[in-house]
Amino acid sequence: QVQLVESGGGLEQPGASLRLACAASGFSFSLHNMAWYRQSPGKERELVVAISRAGNAFDSADSVKGRISVSRDNVKKTVQMQLNNLKPEDTAVYYCSVVWSGRRYWGQGTQVTVSA
Repeated sequence: QVQLVESGGGLEQPGASLRLACAASGFSFSLHNMAWYRQSPGKERELVVAISRAGNAFDSADSVKGRISVSRDNVKKTVQMQLNNLKPEDTAVYYCSVVWSGRRYWGQGTQVTVSA
């Protein structure tokens, strides 16, 4: 079955950089676009950034534009995200996601807290 396992996150200082990774299994990774989402307390889950099968970022939230980079390794079946110049409003649970067979799948999420 589809499995997505995020790693990274934790407590970060404002202005620092965040690196998250997602290990995928259970589907043909190289044939699917991947995405990172996040959800802050009391808010809806929102798209952070999406990456195409070929490794091109093609969508991102306005709030992270200019600060976000995303990459993938189709051999290792991983996708990575880096968010620079962290702000307190980046505090959220970050999720790796894929749409497979008509259904969106989510990882368990990883908490990121940005605080001095």
